[in-house]
Amino acid sequence: MPRTPVEDNSRMSLRIRPRDKVTLLRAVALKHTDLTEFVLQHALKAAKSVIAEAEQVELSERDSLRVLDLLENPPAPNERLLAAAKALPRRK
Repeated sequence: MPRTPVEDNSRMSLRIRPRDKVTLLRAVALKHTDLTEFVLQHALKAAKSVIAEAEQVELSERDSLRVLDLLENPPAPNERLLAAAKALPRRK
């Protein structure tokens, strides 16, 4: 479960091994940018990729056909579904 930030703060700090920092600084120099921009750009790209992967559902061909069939031919509602629908507040 994702954790919510504890502080409303735009600053972030992290510990890094000296050799890793040297590698980052070399890449920064090659890209003609600063360390904050470089790290932020690449971290956000990785974060968006992780989120997209987590939110995407892959179905087999059989499961895809089953979902499509259920959308086109939904089953009749059972008692629990009918009771849940009746418990919903009325829309005006």
